[in-house]
Amino acid sequence: MLPSIRNEDNTYAIPIFDVKKEDVADFMEELRTYHAEFADCFQRSEPRESFFQYMVGQLSEMERKSIEPIAINVENAKVRAMQRAISDTPWDDEKLMFKYRSLVVDEMGDPEGVLIFDESGFPKKGDHSLGVSRQYCGATGKVDNCQVGVFAAYASPHGYALLDKRLFVPNKWFTEEYAEKRKKCQAPPDLTYKTKPQLAADIFKDIVDEDIIPFKYITADCLYGNSREFVTAIAECIGKTYFVSIHSNTKCWLQKPVVIDKKYQYKGEIRSKKLLEDTAKKPITVEALAKGLNDYFWYRRKVSEGTKGPIEYEFCRREVVISKDELPWKTVWLIVKRSISDRPEYSYYISNALRSTRLNTFVWLSGMRTPIEQCFEETKSELGMDHYEVRKFQGWHHHVQTCMLGHFFLWHLKIRLGKKSTSYYAVAA
Repeated sequence: MLPSIRNEDNTYAIPIFDVKKEDVADFMEELRTYHAEFADCFQRSEPRESFFQYMVGQLSEMERKSIEPIAINVENAKVRAMQRAISDTPWDDEKLMFKYRSLVVDEMGDPEGVLIFDESGFPKKGDHSLGVSRQYCGATGKVDNCQVGVFAAYASPHGYALLDKRLFVPNKWFTEEYAEKRKKCQAPPDLTYKTKPQLAADIFKDIVDEDIIPFKYITADCLYGNSREFVTAIAECIGKTYFVSIHSNTKCWLQKPVVIDKKYQYKGEIRSKKLLEDTAKKPITVEALAKGLNDYFWYRRKVSEGTKGPIEYEFCRREVVISKDELPWKTVWLIVKRSISDRPEYSYYISNALRSTRLNTFVWLSGMRTPIEQCFEETKSELGMDHYEVRKFQGWHHHVQTCMLGHFFLWHLKIRLGKKSTSYYAVAA
């Protein structure tokens, strides 16, 4: 008989977070014990205590959870001391994050865990916070004045948590025009422009190098799935399976075309470039491929239970060769999901999974963005992750770190109490 958390396809359901403060008799005592795990990450007692008070405020029922209202409402807290602790005082961030991820592994670690990459926007009114710009903001669903963070989350049969973060700083912030603002925001001297996929690749490499997080799968949306740098970084991790979204206009071949080196002369120098042997064999878009498939190749599968019954989609998979710059790049599985309607909507993914991988595993992975979306929703609605008013580089990182720690603390309480809850298969967006 299989354990209830598993099924015959080696996939599992993600538990729902549902613990409440009233479920814990000695909430503050437990929070103080949790906080003590990070005591040696601070050189002095004052920032250590401000760190604790800040987390108390984030876990409180206050409507606004920025520094000033927290300091005013939390016993013995001081506004200036808390501002210095969050924005100016050095923490041993590397040690703090190592300790934090070690706790995540203790509570949630599983060899079939999933790493999930996505970004989240933080609307801002002014233009003085590091990285703020008019850019797409997922929180508002439009181009808006905001900061954007790139995040990694972890999901397993035991829960989900954020693992790491990077602040995305748009290229214009590295121009001479922004030199004074960078200085006021205390941007590190070695900070350079990196795209969101490059930041995600850096996070992934750090997690792999640290070698404490057990995982088997990697998922991300199309911003990352269409990035050569990000896909190359995750593909180099032997024994791991990635499943990432791609754009509908991504081009591919069903059979790998022959590539030749054509020599030519340029300013007296002999050079060569790669070309298709048969230039008539142009790649087609994954959208054109999917919409041209006969119904025979589509399989209906349930992805979750909705309030009105099962939620179902149709799936197909094909082995394809992805095109980059009109040349063959990678041989991968193309997985397509479409809604069941007169005008179906399509979603596209690529994966390096083994040939023996069953379709149901891909169906399950298509829903694995939901845990990181839940992390964003819960840290923002319950812990005020988007309430901050800090402007400096260090302030943003310390604020988000504290939210991550607070969110995991609540999960720790759920796991410690053995609180049962309904599980769900997440539905991909």
